[in-house]
Amino acid sequence: MKLKSILSILFATFVFTAIGQVKKSAMYTNSRAPLRQNSYLELPLGAIKPQGWLREMLIRQKNGATGNLDKLYPLVMNERNGWLGGDGDQWERGPYWIDGLLPLAYILDDKELIAKTKPWVEWAIKSQQPDGYFGPSKDYGPEPGVQRNNSRDWWPKMVMLKILKQYYSATGDQRVITLMTNYFRYQLKELPRKPLDHWTFWARYRGGDNLMNVYWLFNRTGDQFLLELGDLIHKQTFDYTNAFLNTDLLSREGSIHCVNLAQGMKAPIIYYQHHPEQKYLDATKKGLADIRNFNGMAHGLYGGDEALHGNNPTQGSELCTAVEMLFSLESMLEITGNVNFADQIEKIAFNALPAQISDDFMGRQYFQQANQVMATRHMRNFDVNHHGTDLCFGLLSGYPCCTSNMHQGWPKFTQNLWYATPDKGVAALVYAPSEARITVANGTEVSLKEETNYPFEETVRFTLTTGKTVSFPFHLRIPEWCKKASIKINGKVWQEVNGNQIVPIRREWKTGDVVELNLPMHLFKNTWYENSVSLERGPITYALKMGEEVKKVKNDKDPIEYGDSYEEVRPSTPWNYGLVEVADKNLEAAYKIEQKGAVSTFPWNLENAPIQIKTKARRIPSWQLYNEMTGPIPYSVMYQLEASPEEEEITLVPYGCTSLRISQFPVVR
Repeated sequence: MKLKSILSILFATFVFTAIGQVKKSAMYTNSRAPLRQNSYLELPLGAIKPQGWLREMLIRQKNGATGNLDKLYPLVMNERNGWLGGDGDQWERGPYWIDGLLPLAYILDDKELIAKTKPWVEWAIKSQQPDGYFGPSKDYGPEPGVQRNNSRDWWPKMVMLKILKQYYSATGDQRVITLMTNYFRYQLKELPRKPLDHWTFWARYRGGDNLMNVYWLFNRTGDQFLLELGDLIHKQTFDYTNAFLNTDLLSREGSIHCVNLAQGMKAPIIYYQHHPEQKYLDATKKGLADIRNFNGMAHGLYGGDEALHGNNPTQGSELCTAVEMLFSLESMLEITGNVNFADQIEKIAFNALPAQISDDFMGRQYFQQANQVMATRHMRNFDVNHHGTDLCFGLLSGYPCCTSNMHQGWPKFTQNLWYATPDKGVAALVYAPSEARITVANGTEVSLKEETNYPFEETVRFTLTTGKTVSFPFHLRIPEWCKKASIKINGKVWQEVNGNQIVPIRREWKTGDVVELNLPMHLFKNTWYENSVSLERGPITYALKMGEEVKKVKNDKDPIEYGDSYEEVRPSTPWNYGLVEVADKNLEAAYKIEQKGAVSTFPWNLENAPIQIKTKARRIPSWQLYNEMTGPIPYSVMYQLEASPEEEEITLVPYGCTSLRISQFPVVR
């Protein structure tokens, strides 16, 4: 080969590599006027790498259902899927899977997983028609060859838009910008005569997902028609702002679908970016408070099985609700910087999410219960029952939307651990072991390594690596539950601060600088349905440790609908305990905290639970099974409640380590 040719190849390779590096390390996209400047800026997909237990969670996803759903669920995830040009499912299930698989693939930098996402991305991009429409045009699904007549429904496109946004973040592929621009022009033309609820009602309740991508694109192109489209989408979306502020939506059972609520929670704050009026913040604050008051449970979610269903701890919470609520809160945190949103992210991620998915990421529950003493095939008092399989652990038990949608939870949690700031700094707002590459100041790339066993330990340690001394702000969140936090820099106390705030550290930094954040965790109680009590410490809710007998059931009755097999879990130890009444000032004396040594790389089961709490309780003989659930929970503290005179020692473990549990206890005198 001639020297000139070799040099040309080397130069092209250098340029390509350099462009890739620029894309990864370039300054981040701020909001474009007239949009309000967001408080924090998302990092490129792949800039944050999980470590420790969090990396283990993502590896289990890779080796489990996330990395293998095409083999495990071939009825839908095959070449006949409408999102691959076939005559199969053209609805949400394929995009749901890729919405979790794609961020997982790029976060792990896993070439095999990336290759699995490519056909879906490529087909979606190449499917765009001259009028701007993209996606399936054949009315089939979810089973191959079954007519559905809603292929152009707006809702499934919203999921694919989320995927393409993430794909662009990882690759910088400009075809995404072209596709979105043309599709949004198509929407602006079509929505006046075919509004969001033209085909089905789902898009009307989930329009916030559409709107967030419109504003994302505007910040990159400045096309003014996008603002007009944004107002139109908001107008056609269910009015969550008014519903939260002025109606009984959240105090009325059956009023709204549980996942619609989780996705719609962000809608007022998404729109707030263009119309920064206080009412949108007020509506969100009141909405979250009303969910807690009327439907909330100790795991961080709410009763919704599938419609909103109150706060009895035997009501179900859907897995799709968990992952969609996490995504809504993450979106809201980026826009507002509200500490409470980050606190709620941790509450769901460290309690509800790991409890509802099997250790090997091959099975999950459709619903979980805050007080769950049997996970068996049985009809229960849920709004919707799928032949009693809703609590069973299986790939398809309950309903397969969660089989497809559960994959986004941990990858997007990872993606939202770190942010850039508009003033060219760094923010760590949610805590877990990780490492991030972030561009600061006037273009200097730094690496920050976060070493921690949080949420099981109180200390988070950050170590900085940089090629040169550089000044930038470093934002740290102090959770609301933390009474007094301590921040050390290079071993010296820099500041002690109260909880419920974000603290910026502004200084000159050099390689090897260490920031140590100590978040002392104290025991506290929360009060719930029938005055029941949960015991909490930091972001973790603690639940009764129960003996669990797991039985694998071969499903000969309805394997196509609910899988070839599923697992049932039954108790082998008593569960009907009431906590002995203890004044708040005496909690530390009445509850003995025991650390079990080094935190396992997979801490989310009974065997590996890093912390346990011992306390006294009394059995309540009248509190027995009903319909394979706990019967009506005794009111706390009931006058002359019949309870065993003998006190027994019970053990509490992190909620996320349990399959069976009591997390909301009656209290006895």
